[in-house]
Amino acid sequence: MMSKGIPDCESVWKEYLKGLGDNARQGLNDTVQTNEDFFVGNQWKGVEAGGLPTPVFNFLKRVVLFTVAGITSNNLKMQASAMGSSAGGGDLDVIADVVNRDFGALFESNKIVNLLREFLRNAAVDGDACTYTYWDPEIDTGHPVKGAIITEIIENTRVFFGDASDRRVQRQPYIIISRRELLDVLRDRASELGCADLDSITADTDDGRTEPSNMTDDKATVLLRFWRSKTTKTVWAVETTRGAVIRKPWDTGLALYPVTWLCWDNIHDSYHGQAMITGLIPNQIFINKLFAMSMISLMTTAYPKIIYDKTRIAKWDNRVGAAIPVQGGDVNSVAKIIDPAQISPQIAQFINLAVDYTQTFLGATSAALGEARPENTSAIIALQRASATPSELTKQNLYESLEDLGRIYIDFMASCYGTRKVLLEQPDSFAVVAAAGGLRPEDKIPVEFDYGQLKALSLSVKLDIGASAYWSEIASLQTLDNLLTQGKISLIDYLERVPNGYISKQQELIDKLRDDQAAPQNAGEGIAADGMAAPIPIAPGLQTLKHAVLNTGGMKP
Repeated sequence: MMSKGIPDCESVWKEYLKGLGDNARQGLNDTVQTNEDFFVGNQWKGVEAGGLPTPVFNFLKRVVLFTVAGITSNNLKMQASAMGSSAGGGDLDVIADVVNRDFGALFESNKIVNLLREFLRNAAVDGDACTYTYWDPEIDTGHPVKGAIITEIIENTRVFFGDASDRRVQRQPYIIISRRELLDVLRDRASELGCADLDSITADTDDGRTEPSNMTDDKATVLLRFWRSKTTKTVWAVETTRGAVIRKPWDTGLALYPVTWLCWDNIHDSYHGQAMITGLIPNQIFINKLFAMSMISLMTTAYPKIIYDKTRIAKWDNRVGAAIPVQGGDVNSVAKIIDPAQISPQIAQFINLAVDYTQTFLGATSAALGEARPENTSAIIALQRASATPSELTKQNLYESLEDLGRIYIDFMASCYGTRKVLLEQPDSFAVVAAAGGLRPEDKIPVEFDYGQLKALSLSVKLDIGASAYWSEIASLQTLDNLLTQGKISLIDYLERVPNGYISKQQELIDKLRDDQAAPQNAGEGIAADGMAAPIPIAPGLQTLKHAVLNTGGMKP
């Protein structure tokens, strides 16, 4: 049993069973399985067809993927900024700049853009989406301090909140994440972590699950429980199985639960949401049945049939050009062709109406799906914005979840990064030393940075969202063309801002232009035509500083 607020394997397992019971009362596992089957096209599962056709016209998948792509089709960039005003505002701006560069590295290493598509797809199909972030101490990042922050997607059936009526993550008394792990691998890891009771790590035989296929002899359920300590005010964790503690309780050093949660449609008094597909399954079943019955009708009555007089023709011969003998009488009354039955055109109309209305109500209009041809850029923009309106609330919830992830990243940086070298802008007082060392004013310098100071700072996190659709690139390119034509920007500025793929060897061209610009300046400043040092001209600003450094070894008092 739990003693002094420290959970053991028995208490964690009881909380896990309680979570399974709450999900079973909501029918979560059955709903998720049904939705997944319909999404991938397994839409006749469990139906005894008896040899009849089972057509699948899976428009649900197209609608879901279109909606997910529309919501995640923006360029997302996380930005941290100092909250409030302080005497050390300049230092706070430098710290925020360091955090922002780390955000960019984390987004790249964790492939957050691709992760978001899976994240939102899970919310649309299963009802909820969840990310779990952890610290992997074995990853070599090139710093003296090893380790990196890893983010992965967790299925909603594997996450259990302590308060099942509240979907707010940071308000939870505890959070449990379950997974299935091979016994051999689990016992080896438990031995490395100092677990002495390896015999208690056994395969699960009856844990109240509703998925019998998961009950195998070579796997065990591992539970990772998080809770916030009232003493240290930090998040603690423990890892257990049904009968053993794999890893004893430890202080993660985090102030936030490393979990983000997104519901597609919120349900009152429940941390689980309603999936988009759940309300569309009846429409999909209706369309599949109409197609199935139409196919049956075509297979049985669509072809003409021949009726002949058996008293006059013993056997009908269907061979091409074959002669058919008739015994007496009028040959016109020997046989007759029955025309095939006609299917009501209303069936096709109702199928089209069901598909069109379903897609339209979700914002997947014919224009947005590419079935219409808008005549100009403004029309494309207007159509895309109009089609995105039904999912605007879901989009804002997604952005809020991503901002929560940014706060979790800052929490991990403060707790796990330690002191690392980062590149910072040169301070004004460093100008003389930098020039003497051959550094340009725009060059950054390596500085030891203590990430632990992030714990005492207040940084706000927000998303900078920019459109990335094809019409946005065209509009941006047209604007750049106008600015270059009017002489408002240089050719280098133009090339640096042109979207990738429009100009081949773009970076080489930029470097060549920069070298051409720098060549006359270098020739005039330091090297004469005969290779001897040329006089340094005295000019305001940086030229004065260079002259003082090279001729006197430093600034004169």
